[in-house]
Amino acid sequence: MSKPTISKTSLLRALPSVDQLLRSEAAVKFRRSLGVQRLTAVARGVTEEMRLKIQSQEALGQIASEKYTKKALLAEAVQRLENTCKGDSVASLRRVINATGVILHTNLGRAPLSDTARNAIVREAAGYCTLEYDAATGSRGRRGARVEELLIELTGAEDALIVNNCAAAALLILTVLAADGETVVSRGELVEIGGDFRVPDVMANSGTRMIEVGTTNRTRLDDYRRAINKDTRLVMRVHPSNYRILGFTTSPALSELASLTHDAGLLLYEDAGSGVLVDLTQYGLGDEPIIRDCLSKGADVVSFSGDKLLGSAQAGLIVGRREIITRLRKHSLYRALRIDKLSLAALEAALEAHRRSAFQEIPALNMLSLTRHEIEERARNLVERLSQSFKAAAVVVDIVEGESAVGGGSGPNVRLPTALIALESKNLSADEIGHRLRLSSPPVIARIADGRVLLDLRTVAADEESDLAEALTSLNAE
Repeated sequence: MSKPTISKTSLLRALPSVDQLLRSEAAVKFRRSLGVQRLTAVARGVTEEMRLKIQSQEALGQIASEKYTKKALLAEAVQRLENTCKGDSVASLRRVINATGVILHTNLGRAPLSDTARNAIVREAAGYCTLEYDAATGSRGRRGARVEELLIELTGAEDALIVNNCAAAALLILTVLAADGETVVSRGELVEIGGDFRVPDVMANSGTRMIEVGTTNRTRLDDYRRAINKDTRLVMRVHPSNYRILGFTTSPALSELASLTHDAGLLLYEDAGSGVLVDLTQYGLGDEPIIRDCLSKGADVVSFSGDKLLGSAQAGLIVGRREIITRLRKHSLYRALRIDKLSLAALEAALEAHRRSAFQEIPALNMLSLTRHEIEERARNLVERLSQSFKAAAVVVDIVEGESAVGGGSGPNVRLPTALIALESKNLSADEIGHRLRLSSPPVIARIADGRVLLDLRTVAADEESDLAEALTSLNAE
């Protein structure tokens, strides 16, 4: 007996309505998180998608009628709606466990905030706060005044200013100090950093004319001297951040460049990149400029990041001579680039920590200071706790030697010895294990190399280990 044929018209009539879909249990579940408007748009999209699929078929052929009942089509529509709604949730900003071993992972938000900084955001800044109010006098206060005071203390600068990121800091400085003339910079410092941030582009947007000197690998003091003329307004030095030129290289010391610049009656601007406030030489970061040293060696104004080695929120921090900072503060561009209250709260907490015990309180610096032995001990304890779960999931586990990275454009040649948890499975490929870990809650982000999943506990906080353990335990789920 042949199966009954179903026409396109019959199928279209059997499709659930948007209203039916919105009354489903799945829709009700997502109503609060997505909102009625978004949920309705998803339902309409699902029904339209199914309608177009049916209409696009040239011939339906012999189709089992029971497979295309109203009930079956509703079930398919509900499933499509649920998948789309889950996708909306996954796409949102959410916490992850960084098991990559990259401390300042740009794609994962760079420096994690300390507990003190998080509390400052939630308790002090999230509601009404003294952003621009002086509680002692009852009058208007200056945004960021406390953070500026701390920066002055920690760097030895005469004054300080904060904007929303380091590119904004460079744009403001170049616009105010050199828009009507030329800025001299070494050809080897015309870098491009992640996210298509290019020094030449920022200089062009500021209105200054860029004058390149030297070659990619060698720039001498005389190259700067020959380039300086009546139109020169600024000499700029840029820390190379996420790359290094090795071998046959030459560049003048900052103090030498400062003397030349000041003798010519000009200003010297140092874009220092990561923002180091303490000596990190013992961790292989001797090439990262210490901000206090930049100023003491003659830089008139220095900019650096808040969310890298300083260990706080995204910000562009500017320190230097008082008259320069005053000019920057009074320029109309500053208002467009100024920082928000939440970032200010995190910055204040981080800078206060630098006054006390930065390596104990600031996660990024604490991770940097961990020894291979300390990480290996944690890794072995975690593996021992989960040995039965790994056995049930047919996962082979090993502790292997490896290297962590600083990340965030800091110390590109620095490799920190670490111990890695290496996972292999008889039933799952490394990509499949990595995918499952990314779908856990919270997602676990790991490395994959040589057919194994590698977990580096350097970048996993102690209070995240229970969530990581749960994610690893779930590998034995079907």
